Amino acid sequence: MPRPRCLRRIGWVPKIWCFYPETLENPQEIILTLDELEAIRLADFEGLYQEEAAQRMGISRPTLGRILESARKKVAEALILGKPLRIEGGPVYQEEFPLPPHRCRCRRGWRGQGSWRT
Repeated sequence: MPRPRCLRRIGWVPKIWCFYPETLENPQEIILTLDELEAIRLADFEGLYQEEAAQRMGISRPTLGRILESARKKVAEALILGKPLRIEGGPVYQEEFPLPPHRCRCRRGWRGQGSWRT
């Protein structure tokens, strides 16, 4: 059994949670998690090197690389195949808010259940 994922720190929460193509040819939604969105924001939008982006998220550089690869593949699939893209959930916490002490799962944080939104 794999070990539970530790939380990834995010510094931003989107105001828009869904993107739909103008003509809906394929109704199958693609789910982009908040940690994937944060990795794209730091690496692609802000132009940070992977090492610095990983430090900001509180994860290792190889983990960030895997998250980025998954996120980019999902975004490309949504754009090329005209699928809806929805942002939700993931093992994350926002920098400004302290972690709830009652949900400890690993050394560095907690893992919430279900969809996380502010």
